[in-house]
Amino acid sequence: MSVRNLLLAAVCAAMLGGCAVFAVADAAVTVVATTVKVGAKVVGAGVDAVIPDDDDDEDATKE
Repeated sequence: MSVRNLLLAAVCAAMLGGCAVFAVADAAVTVVATTVKVGAKVVGAGVDAVIPDDDDDEDATKE
């Protein structure tokens, strides 16, 4: 194998390594974003269950 082919293989391996690091980081961000979104929905549902709806608008139209 010539030096040029060896250098080309090393550069390709380095670029693929960077791609793998990006893929892992992207997956981590996706997991965190999904966790936050699901957590917000759970908290919102809990708040909706505990706090009753405000029906003042309907009461005002009935009078």
